[in-house]
Amino acid sequence: MNYPIEVRALSKSYGDKLVIDDLSFVVDPGAVTGFLGPNGSGKSTTMRLIVGLDHPSGGSAKIGGLDYAHLSRPLLTVGTLLDSEAIHPGRSAYNHLLYLAQTQSIANKRITEVLELVGLRDVSGERTGGFSLGMRKRLGIAAALLGDPSVLILDEPINGLDPEGIYWMRNLMKHLAGEGRTVFVSSHLMGEMAQTADHLVVIDHGRLIAECTPSELIARSSRASVLVASSDSKRLAASIGAAGGHFEVRDHETLTVSELSARRIGELAAQQQIVIYQLTPQKASLEEAFMSLTHSDSDEDDQQVVSHSRGEAMA
Repeated sequence: MNYPIEVRALSKSYGDKLVIDDLSFVVDPGAVTGFLGPNGSGKSTTMRLIVGLDHPSGGSAKIGGLDYAHLSRPLLTVGTLLDSEAIHPGRSAYNHLLYLAQTQSIANKRITEVLELVGLRDVSGERTGGFSLGMRKRLGIAAALLGDPSVLILDEPINGLDPEGIYWMRNLMKHLAGEGRTVFVSSHLMGEMAQTADHLVVIDHGRLIAECTPSELIARSSRASVLVASSDSKRLAASIGAAGGHFEVRDHETLTVSELSARRIGELAAQQQIVIYQLTPQKASLEEAFMSLTHSDSDEDDQQVVSHSRGEAMA
């Protein structure tokens, strides 16, 4: 059975501090939905509200139309990784999962299966207090998968994993979504989200600011640009500014140009008899789109790149 996550007009206050503000979105089955936002934007709080670890001040968060508390055997419906440190250091990896399995009448063989899946079978008898961050993260993922759930809610599952583990986790999330499961994952690693997420929910200060695909977010929030290397960047820059373009100076012969097409830039260079060495359209990254959307880079005035506004020529 497919279980969408439906967040409707959700709000949460701690005293006088409003953390989640009238937040609404849907996480559909069959896709990896990335949950993005700056630090302190309310991502972890939202996830806690969805699984009933906090109570909302207003609105609702439903899983398959039900509150988490009303699920009869929640581990068989929802798997969560919200805190990979929530493990008793004196217990072995196997016994940590055994404790969880017994609360939901999950067969012991499933413990062995998930330990194998996350690569911890050979250390299953060792105490978790000696585990590295990456190993604890893998154990948390094993716990999330223990009930073979239809819904996965994962808060920063990639943190602490080595490159091999990141690659494995990326493919695992895609595989689970491909089986029709609902996969909701937060991450600060924009490169990974660009490769993994089919859909994005972006929040800032507890409010929804975007709900779209990664490509749509990039198109909405970032300006396309063209990298231009020429024999006379000073004269070309003047022509670009006069034609309504923006440019940034990279070095003595290279410009990054926005709001003009590569074809138009080539025409301007030909008119000035300027030799073009490079004329390459640049695709914006998800990270650039995210930073633009959340204004996270507004105070970065110490960049080495010199920016010029429309019509402003190089000195």
